[in-house]
Amino acid sequence: MATALEYMKRGALVPDATVWEMVRERVGCLHCCGGFLLDGFPRTLSQAESLSKLLQKEHLALNAVINYDLPVYEIISRLSGRRTCTKCKAVFHVVNQPPKQDSICDHCGAALCQREDDRPESVRVRLEAHDQSTAPLIDFYRRQGLLLSIPATGSPDDICSHTLVALNLKCQSNTAT
Repeated sequence: MATALEYMKRGALVPDATVWEMVRERVGCLHCCGGFLLDGFPRTLSQAESLSKLLQKEHLALNAVINYDLPVYEIISRLSGRRTCTKCKAVFHVVNQPPKQDSICDHCGAALCQREDDRPESVRVRLEAHDQSTAPLIDFYRRQGLLLSIPATGSPDDICSHTLVALNLKCQSNTAT
């Protein structure tokens, strides 16, 4: 995990080998009776192919892959406005969820800071790398009929609702076939 954090601090994507090691350490979690959700993984075609092999070995099916669609300016605004408490790790947003007192945590009174990987320049670097590595990945899952593209606009509750509706429809269509 420490190795992964070093890449993230620089705004770079974590190499496949490092990510894959973290996933393999948690393979038991994939057998949860309610299913599983992998957030931000896979990010590359290589990771997707390795995941397919692992799922086949573990006798698990992949039912859907969610891709959230959001304009670049909105992604930069959301991430660069995020502030994290240096002590209790509470998260605020300078526009959408500001603290009562500027740069001070509402919960414990410690200072709020902007993570290195949330600075606009780091976000842009991450987005460029993300776009290059995920375009083939999106095509890979679209060809398999697993891709669900969800608009990531609106409130978190709106996005969650859109996601649940899309997943339920996907599950219904999977059981109907």
